[in-house]
Amino acid sequence: MEAFKKVKIIRTVVAMACIFFFMEVTAQTPYGWRGPARNGVYPETGLLKTWPSGGPQLLWETLDAGKGYSSPVVVGDRIYLTGMNEDEDKEVFSAYTLDGKKIYQVTYGSPWDKTYPETRTTPAVEGNRAYVISGMGEIVCINTENGDILWKVDGGTVFERKTGTWGTSECPLVFDNKIIYTPAGDQTTMVALNTETGETVWKSEPLGDTGAYVSPLLITYKGKRQIIGSTGESVIGVNPETGKIEWRFTDWGKPPREPGGRPSNIAPNTPLFKDGKIFFCHGYDIGSYMLQLNDDLTGVTFLWKNEDLDTHHGGYVLVNDIIYGSNWINNNQGNWVGVDWNTGQTKFDTAWSGGKGKGSIISADGMLYCYDERRGAVGLVNPNPEKFDVVSEFRITKGEGPHWAHPVINNGTLYIRHGNAFSAYKINL
Repeated sequence: MEAFKKVKIIRTVVAMACIFFFMEVTAQTPYGWRGPARNGVYPETGLLKTWPSGGPQLLWETLDAGKGYSSPVVVGDRIYLTGMNEDEDKEVFSAYTLDGKKIYQVTYGSPWDKTYPETRTTPAVEGNRAYVISGMGEIVCINTENGDILWKVDGGTVFERKTGTWGTSECPLVFDNKIIYTPAGDQTTMVALNTETGETVWKSEPLGDTGAYVSPLLITYKGKRQIIGSTGESVIGVNPETGKIEWRFTDWGKPPREPGGRPSNIAPNTPLFKDGKIFFCHGYDIGSYMLQLNDDLTGVTFLWKNEDLDTHHGGYVLVNDIIYGSNWINNNQGNWVGVDWNTGQTKFDTAWSGGKGKGSIISADGMLYCYDERRGAVGLVNPNPEKFDVVSEFRITKGEGPHWAHPVINNGTLYIRHGNAFSAYKINL
């Protein structure tokens, strides 16, 4: 009984710590990209600490999700997911029951028309509305009750977006009746649209950069708020009320370039924020950076750079002051890395055994969940600051293409999407 009480107290403390941490970054809707704080940490408790040899119990699976790299969003008794239609020429938004039955599917936009066209946008849901951004930069508001499109803005054309190689790969940020989109280019950098009408609320100044693939983050510090976003060349802080760019970081030194002259600063990952510190990390040998935001949110100071944690596009998580994620060796290979949040010191840089490589990562209930992007291994990992400590693992065998969709945890269920395959696993006690 005493042991049970201690466990209960520990879980309560952990939950309270999560709440206070989320308060810094959850003025945006909690139903969207990488969990309620956009940091890959899901506030679940009572989850399994080991899995059976064949993996956790499969609750259901379906093969009707359509091709895509986006993640599901669970709200109440429904799951929302984007993908491609059967002809692979349109993006679709689908609603499912919690047992995997499709309720409806609606076409909302066009996929990117060049390399890797699969749908990328994870919906942001607020009330009975879902917001998505297509690969061609169309910003769309959908009624979640029946799938009706309430409004649509061709943001790529209207704001004259300037994209990189992979078009628009941004999940919408929604707060205060605004939806944020980052077209970049010579007309503007970031824009806010009214969530009720789609009308433009503000446009930031143009920087002339190409766009990145980053889903921006709304943070609160010293009683003030700011949007942390990115273009192909810059990390920026934007006033959420006016759109003014209040600071810009471009001090990359001399980043290497790939054969053919393509810039290697291909930013795909949402930053982490804690106590005024901003962490971001990109692949292609750019490495990872830590900045300190000043007290009036008008500038940043460089704190450290780490060359080992070089995340491609699988995200990273912060657990007990250690940043966990995978690095980029090449497009097919990468190790798993732990870095000290305060000092930038590498704690470990280790390959996942059995030929598994880099991938995406989330965290819940004190554990890490890693998803190998090439072979489809899903690992339950103890967040050991000294080594990559895999406790249990199993493999996703259904679906096609790279395993690029980030996993999601909700109400004791682990959701995994692999192309057209979508499955749910029971991971609670």
